[in-house]
Amino acid sequence: MPMTEATTNLMFEHLRAIRADIARLRDDGAEIKARLGNLESGQSHLVAAWAESSVRMDGLASRLDRIERRLDLREAEPA
Repeated sequence: MPMTEATTNLMFEHLRAIRADIARLRDDGAEIKARLGNLESGQSHLVAAWAESSVRMDGLASRLDRIERRLDLREAEPA
């Protein structure tokens, strides 16, 4: 009978260790998800800023073209 009790105690000890490992893995997974969400958010902000800059550059190019035309600063365009 003592052998069965020792075996049972050993089994419970292993189960407790497995549950602790699973809890740590769950916590790590939650942290990874949160960090990934932060990265995705940051990336979306960068893409939005890049798109806004692109639109502004297009507007500046149009304005510069208009100024060059009005001041007759453009070289003759090839036919």
